[in-house]
Amino acid sequence: MTSTSTEAPPQGMFRRLAGGAPQRLLAFASLIVLLIGFSLASPNFMQMTNMIAILQAASVNGVLAVAVTLVIITGGIDLSVGTMMTFCAVISGVVLTYAGMPLPLGIVAAIGAGALCGLCSGTFVAKMKIPPFIATLGMMLILKGLSLVISGTRPIYFNDTPGYTLISRGSLIGEIFPFAPIPNGVLILFVVAAFVSYILNRTVLGRYTFALGSNEEAVRLSGVNTDRWKMAIYALAGGIVGIAGLLISSRLNSAQPALGLGYELEAIAAVVIGGTSLSGGRGTILGSLIGALIMAVLINGLRVMSVAQEWQTVVTGAIIILAVYFDMLRKRKAA
Repeated sequence: MTSTSTEAPPQGMFRRLAGGAPQRLLAFASLIVLLIGFSLASPNFMQMTNMIAILQAASVNGVLAVAVTLVIITGGIDLSVGTMMTFCAVISGVVLTYAGMPLPLGIVAAIGAGALCGLCSGTFVAKMKIPPFIATLGMMLILKGLSLVISGTRPIYFNDTPGYTLISRGSLIGEIFPFAPIPNGVLILFVVAAFVSYILNRTVLGRYTFALGSNEEAVRLSGVNTDRWKMAIYALAGGIVGIAGLLISSRLNSAQPALGLGYELEAIAAVVIGGTSLSGGRGTILGSLIGALIMAVLINGLRVMSVAQEWQTVVTGAIIILAVYFDMLRKRKAA
């Protein structure tokens, strides 16, 4: 009779494949090259205001990349993180602006909405056995439509919510060290990254995250309820996406219901650039952070150099293709 034990697997049974150090080093070297190259190409690139803009952009994409990292390590994919981020921002707008509730409730509502959406996606994948690509593609469209319906297709502004913009644009560090006005959004990114990194490396949930991506069938045959753990991982990722929704709506001082599409591709690109394997079982949060910084620097640098928006999109698409290609090369060499 099959056991249903939920104890942690022995350390030797499901080895966490968190390798990819050469890929992370290569990504870090690429980041340095981009910074130097854009600095030489444009004197405006290294200005303090532009550096802060890069960090703010990286904070949103970085939090999304952290969420996507969890899902990809399990061998899945989440195409809904962009519109889920928008949906969470809209929910916070409904709670704070329409209902007039206090700020903490708006924050909890956004994170809770993200966790619920992630749980739904995890249920589609784990219980209904729908491929992650299809399940999250459907969730992406559902959340896009719900954001427009709930908001009445109009932006929701936070002018009547004191302190909301400080979530992303304020600077607690700057108040202590005036020479380092690092936005709160960046501080939140690092806190989220440290928290998730701890989960991946020090908890049972982290062990099962890597184990599911390495060999889900072996985990299931050992008597583990893989469906429950997979749903928990998707729910955690969704809650993190809710934080990204707070960051972007705080930065814009509004919840834009039409925003969101395209963010998922940048997040996935950041994760793959950072060394996380699309086949699952391997990845690190540090690598994803480096990948998010690369994407932010690249997009900002192209804008500073007055490259047309359409060509920026072309470059982003090319980076995604190259990142996936190099991931395939790594798998072939490891085989």
